Amino acid sequence: MIEFGKFNKLKIANAEGRDVSFDAGELGEVKLLPADAPKDCNVGDELNVFVYYAAKGKLQGTTRMPFAQADDVAYLKCVSESHAGAFLDWGLAKDLLLPFSEQTTKVVEGRYYLVKVFLDEDNLIAASMLLEDFIEDEAFYLKPGEQVDLVIAHETDLGMKAVINNQYWGVLYKNEIFQKLRIGQKTKGYIKKIRDDKKIDLVLQIEKYVEKVDSVTEKILAKLKSQGGVILLTDKSPPEEIYKMFGVSKKVFKQSIGGLYKKRMITIDKQSITLVEPVE
Repeated sequence: MIEFGKFNKLKIANAEGRDVSFDAGELGEVKLLPADAPKDCNVGDELNVFVYYAAKGKLQGTTRMPFAQADDVAYLKCVSESHAGAFLDWGLAKDLLLPFSEQTTKVVEGRYYLVKVFLDEDNLIAASMLLEDFIEDEAFYLKPGEQVDLVIAHETDLGMKAVINNQYWGVLYKNEIFQKLRIGQKTKGYIKKIRDDKKIDLVLQIEKYVEKVDSVTEKILAKLKSQGGVILLTDKSPPEEIYKMFGVSKKVFKQSIGGLYKKRMITIDKQSITLVEPVE
């Protein structure tokens, strides 16, 4: 069964030059854009084809990868406006419609907007800024520690709100963010906690593993050796400075230097960490 607005593996039913089409059963045929037709293809060959309605009742196929598929959340640029709404660049020849009814603010050409890509009642693909209509607050099938895909949505008083796996809302708290994040950015994250109200707390890194601390300890020692035995960081340094140098949270950094300090391999003062003796 064909999934509209997504990639499907289809067999070529007709191949005459650049006129390539696929059998879509009761739906008729899927015509491949001529520019996408492979030079050497034959009836029966199977291709990975993105299928959508170019117009009501007309199925179109392309082998190009759009910036987003149906059900995805994406940050897309407005490239034009019309009486029907705004049009967004989503990487295909035909721009994606953002209807007036799906806009939450005036859309300006040249600016980017966070949208949900969806299929309307006629299976036409479109975009919506009404994320609250599509994204759920509560999650029942996610587990703490599980790695997830995130799209950064917007800043809140608590931190950054993000969309999890294109389906759920989650929160990254300010005191646990150690890198710059921008709206629309895609990144990996982890489920920190499912609260009693089923809402989701997120983190960008899993920090509980001994291997992580060991790895950072090695980085700290290497950095000390490369800088004459001194680095201008301490356990009191801002989290942003620690992340910039070692790419980890302040918690992991403190665990690492704490271990080195207990072994009397370093000394710590108000401004720096000093290597006590060369480490072979």
